[in-house]
Amino acid sequence: MEFESFLVSLGTSAVIFVVLMLLFTWLSRRPGNVSVYYPNRILKGMDPWEGSSLTRNPFAWIREAFTSTEQDVVKLSGVDTAVYFVFLSTVLGIFALSALLLLPTLLPLSATDNSLKTSRNVTDTTSNGTFSQLDNLSMANITRRSSRLWAFLGAVYWVSLVTYFMLWKAYKHVAALRAEALMSSEEVLPEQYAILVRDIPSPPNGETQKEFVDSYFREIYPETFYRSLVVTENSKLARAEAVFAATSNRPMNKTGLLGLVGERVDSIDYYTKLINESVAKLEAEQRTVLAEKQQTAAVVFFTDRVTAALAAQSLHCQMVDKWTVTEAPEPRQLIWENLKIKFFSRIVRQYLIYFLVAITILFYMIPIAFVSAITTLGNLQKALPFIKPIVEIAFIRTILQSYLPQIALIVFLAMLPKFLMFLSKSEGIPSQSHAIRAASGKYFYFSVLNVFIGVTLAGSLFDNLKALEKKPNSIVTVLATSLPKNATFFLTYVALKFFVGYGLELSRIIPLIIFHLKKKYLCKTEAEVKEAWYPGDLSYATRVPSDMLILTITFCYSVIAPLILVFGVIYFGLGWLILRNQALKVYVPSYESYGRMWPHIHTRILAALFLFQLVMFGYLGAKLFVWATLLVPLIFISLIFGYVCRQKFYKGFEHTALEVACRGLKQRPDLEEVFRAYIPHSLSTHKGDDHQFKGAMSRYQDYAAISAA
Repeated sequence: MEFESFLVSLGTSAVIFVVLMLLFTWLSRRPGNVSVYYPNRILKGMDPWEGSSLTRNPFAWIREAFTSTEQDVVKLSGVDTAVYFVFLSTVLGIFALSALLLLPTLLPLSATDNSLKTSRNVTDTTSNGTFSQLDNLSMANITRRSSRLWAFLGAVYWVSLVTYFMLWKAYKHVAALRAEALMSSEEVLPEQYAILVRDIPSPPNGETQKEFVDSYFREIYPETFYRSLVVTENSKLARAEAVFAATSNRPMNKTGLLGLVGERVDSIDYYTKLINESVAKLEAEQRTVLAEKQQTAAVVFFTDRVTAALAAQSLHCQMVDKWTVTEAPEPRQLIWENLKIKFFSRIVRQYLIYFLVAITILFYMIPIAFVSAITTLGNLQKALPFIKPIVEIAFIRTILQSYLPQIALIVFLAMLPKFLMFLSKSEGIPSQSHAIRAASGKYFYFSVLNVFIGVTLAGSLFDNLKALEKKPNSIVTVLATSLPKNATFFLTYVALKFFVGYGLELSRIIPLIIFHLKKKYLCKTEAEVKEAWYPGDLSYATRVPSDMLILTITFCYSVIAPLILVFGVIYFGLGWLILRNQALKVYVPSYESYGRMWPHIHTRILAALFLFQLVMFGYLGAKLFVWATLLVPLIFISLIFGYVCRQKFYKGFEHTALEVACRGLKQRPDLEEVFRAYIPHSLSTHKGDDHQFKGAMSRYQDYAAISAA
């Protein structure tokens, strides 16, 4: 990539971002779009503009994001979202503090050396995909064995120490935030009075599964045991309920396919008959499920929070594969079909999934490596000679050099999340938040390994294949010296992510178009309208790994090419600002785990730091700097730091501490309501109206009427 292409890429991305931001300020003030830009506030019964008028300052959202407090985020979007912002601010602090020292120190040292000018391969370096103007600001311009390398060695220590400090501070803050939320005396949380029991043995003759569970826990907790809810196989019942919902919500004029053919009947009489038939089938299936289809798992309830917390941390049976007890997730999080999976089956599934993920990474690396190699313009012309006349047009050539490799990488990585979520759920994980954490981990390691091996290493091997054929033992040198050349690719990749990615996030152009198309052509009921504008949550399964990839890239090139720190600061700073607005106004959390994602985030930040230290050890070695061995103690310090953090903090995230659970509520909990919260909707006889949703629809219709007027 040439320097001109880099500037075009950066400038184009910036212009796109400005255009998308202006579109947001215009579209978000139109009442007809209120359900797309303010659904979170609508669902909570708040004024979307919070006291502002339609003619408000178009940039007032920036002030609102900056002035919002952490408690505002917790109130509107939950503890998990607040913890995500702790992650963003922590990484932002790491890169900002690193840049304060590295930029004024390392850039002059690189710019005033002359390694590239005196190198015999300078021409090859420039033609292999980097641009010499920025090479002069990187470690590539430092002469081998130069005393200037001491500054780069010291920079690795500075980045590492800053990271240790910020991570320790963040871990303490998140632990306190989690404890404060769990100790809240304002609201009864059903999951704090329940435990999840799996691997229940077969009951003795003459006892039902429920009677067996009740007698077992009543004997252990005679004073605090309340009751149990045995998990049942209710897939048929769920389908019956879906039929019931369909017949009661979608009136049509004809009885045939899609209401387009068949006998014309009176819709009210016809659907009243179908509903009555569905209700009878639904009630019959409910009775069958409750009587005959009980599984080997149950949710057990207690009269106080302390007993539930204590039970979740205790060993109930000498055999580990029987009476497995854990904290109960939120009712909405339970993956019911996974609860019946046996102990050893879960272990086998887990290792099998790990093997499949490793195979997937290995084979997915092949197309990514091919694309990363072929999408450089020179290689693309060799593979597709017929495009040469088109590529020779200056404007098209510049655009292709600016965006083609980065877009190809983004497209390949975007195809993975659903597959990885499917694999995670297949492990037998009991809750949605746990599955998301598992999928997030797979996606992180997948993206990092494929980007660094499939792009950095494979691209270098392709370019230097002839050299490796002549000297196979030069592979370490080839890989080490390829790092600065790939830094320019990642500069453009990060810029594309924060300008175009966050521009699309803020403007919500795609959700807006989809909503209006669905509303006009597909939606016939209020429920379908809600489904069309309902925003979902922040999608941690993909968002966190994507952020982690940028973090890893910035870490690994922070000393080699310090300019990337500026891009890292912009990415996480802009992300904090824009996602703060989205969390307060748009996204609705689908679950609450009270910050359980943080230990996994912390571990992956340390993994990125560890990779950075290994990369710098290798690159300083390639520069023939004998004192690179001083980085070995730092690598061990990172491992020790991770171990100490896990020992000190992790248990408080794995279980609820008793000192947290013992805090009393202002109100006495209604244990029957706690119990009913866990009854699957298809088995519940209490199916009240969703008053919050109806109120939200009413407010949405008011704004739509204003728009039409």
